[in-house]
Amino acid sequence: MRTGIRQGMFAAIAMTALLAGSASIAAPKPAPVAAIAAALADAGRPEKDVALDASRHPAELIAFMGVKPGQTVADVWPGGGYWTRIFSTLVGQKGKVISYVPSQIADMKSDPLGKAKATAAEPGRANVTVFSDPLDAPATDQGKNSMDVVWTFENYHDMHNPILKGASVDAFNKAVYDDIKPGGYFVIGDHAALPGTGFTTTNTLHRIDPAALKAEVLKAGFVFDGELKVLANPADPKTAGVFDPALRGNTDRFIYRFRKPMKK
Repeated sequence: MRTGIRQGMFAAIAMTALLAGSASIAAPKPAPVAAIAAALADAGRPEKDVALDASRHPAELIAFMGVKPGQTVADVWPGGGYWTRIFSTLVGQKGKVISYVPSQIADMKSDPLGKAKATAAEPGRANVTVFSDPLDAPATDQGKNSMDVVWTFENYHDMHNPILKGASVDAFNKAVYDDIKPGGYFVIGDHAALPGTGFTTTNTLHRIDPAALKAEVLKAGFVFDGELKVLANPADPKTAGVFDPALRGNTDRFIYRFRKPMKK
């Protein structure tokens, strides 16, 4: 009963996402609504993940990304595995999920690498492979032009912080560009900083200026392909840190989609 209710609810949400919420130049064809709903209703998702659905709107985000069954998808800096689990179920046995943990953060007390490996070891996650390489030289066994979608959520700003030990974000973006198939997507979700602040609040408030992020990613060769505003919060003054109890989980967040051009 619980699964049936969730499937119906998320199917309706996903359908709404197809009709509104993004300003897209060349929107990818989304996965079937039923496939997205089934991935979110997967009994293998822990309750802690399901509890985050209300604030993360995963059905809309998945439709915007264009992730579909059979694809190869990378989850960069996967945290507790929230998105990895959804991708794993959605792409299915014929698809692959790359759970990528930058080696510079692998020894953090929160054990991001251990968490990624634990997620991959869960029943039904045989299509998940964990990699941990330097941020500015990420490598997988998939090769260039192999990824359909590369995704990172609320962590891009941290790539500019001391925790990454001076790794080149430009080199990371170029590596992502090389690994994505022509016509594939690099999709980033993060906490918005005040316009004009650039990268100055990435380590203090854990926010990033959307315009600065966009300009940085475009340098790698991507074209801007659309924005999803379902996680926007105009009431957020953007002057407090994202862990402030008054804002946590309700910051002004932006979702940008970048596309690798087709070969000429």
